[in-house]
Amino acid sequence: MLGTGGSARDLVSFVLPESGELARSTDQARPYVLLDAAGAVAEPVERFFAELQACGRPPATVRSYGMDLLRWWRFLDGWGLAWDRVTRVDARDFARWMQVAPKPVRVH
Repeated sequence: MLGTGGSARDLVSFVLPESGELARSTDQARPYVLLDAAGAVAEPVERFFAELQACGRPPATVRSYGMDLLRWWRFLDGWGLAWDRVTRVDARDFARWMQVAPKPVRVH
């Protein structure tokens, strides 16, 4: 069984910070870049995007994965967690938060 440790996080009241962004690039070799809260390129995501491209995935797929990773990056930022220090409990809490978080309404 995966880690069953508890968490004292209030996932229901948690508000995802608007930190970072997924930015469209003019460089065809990197159609999108994920920027962290400080505006720096998130290097592990950059490497992942390069792997997607190497597998022949179109820019729309890179964008789709990027939006999900941006949500994860913001979740980590909101709890003050470093991406390379997260635990199974942190990943579990993210999955739990995704289920209880209000879904954004897209303005048409």
